[in-house]
Amino acid sequence: MNKETLKTEKIDKSLLITFTRPDEMNTFSGKMMVEIMETLDEAESDDSVRSVIFTGSGRAYCAGADLSQGEKTFDWSKRDSKVNGVARDTGGMLTLKLYDFKKPIIAAINGSAVGVGVTMTLPMDVRIASDNAKFGFVFAKRGIVPEACSSWFLPRIVGVSQSLEWMMSGEVFSAEEALKGKLIREVTSQENLVPRALEIAQKFSDKTSAVSVSLTRQMVWKMLGEKHPMSAHKIDSRGVYYLGRSNDVAEGISSFLEKRDPEFSDTVSKNMPEYYPWWKEEEFE
Repeated sequence: MNKETLKTEKIDKSLLITFTRPDEMNTFSGKMMVEIMETLDEAESDDSVRSVIFTGSGRAYCAGADLSQGEKTFDWSKRDSKVNGVARDTGGMLTLKLYDFKKPIIAAINGSAVGVGVTMTLPMDVRIASDNAKFGFVFAKRGIVPEACSSWFLPRIVGVSQSLEWMMSGEVFSAEEALKGKLIREVTSQENLVPRALEIAQKFSDKTSAVSVSLTRQMVWKMLGEKHPMSAHKIDSRGVYYLGRSNDVAEGISSFLEKRDPEFSDTVSKNMPEYYPWWKEEEFE
């Protein structure tokens, strides 16, 4: 279903989300945030969708925040959504949504990804870029601070030193530098960008259990904040205990022994284990 700021296309088992404000360089607005989050909800409840791919139309992926309000762009004093009296960052609301999303997410960065245009990609699982893509954590040059939870995500992806160099300089850099700094996985031609993203996405859905992939995604992301491997041991144990009795595990073992491809039937909309989402429990024992 196409919306005002984006369009969607189902390709095999992937949902391709394309930002459709090329004349505005796909700049990020409140309307875009709402439409992305609505689309994610729709994709999460659709079991035929096994992964989501984001890309942009025109010359940009997303060239940052919509600055059409000029110097009032970041004056959030009248916003209704607040935490402890402070207005919530809309980029952060989106990245937290992506962080908890149940299915793999790929960023196919086709052009400029600046400000929130790049920080929104950080909780995505794989980032690839065309050879004409450019990146910039430009907040210091706008007089604000990094947003969209990027001070948490970026150092975990590229390390503290590289994060600070990019963020404190605010410089715009090439796809080659992004690859060298491990921000992106690979660089492709513009023509091959989306086909390559679809190829990667297929690996996540071909002969794999949707529930297993979903839980694996959350286990890896959520363990980044834990202090001791015992936390991983606890959640590993719960996963094996609950999934060990599932239809998918029975099918996975049977298909292996019978030397055939598995036909998994469990879905993320109906068969997630009862302990999910464990990280939202008030106390985890």
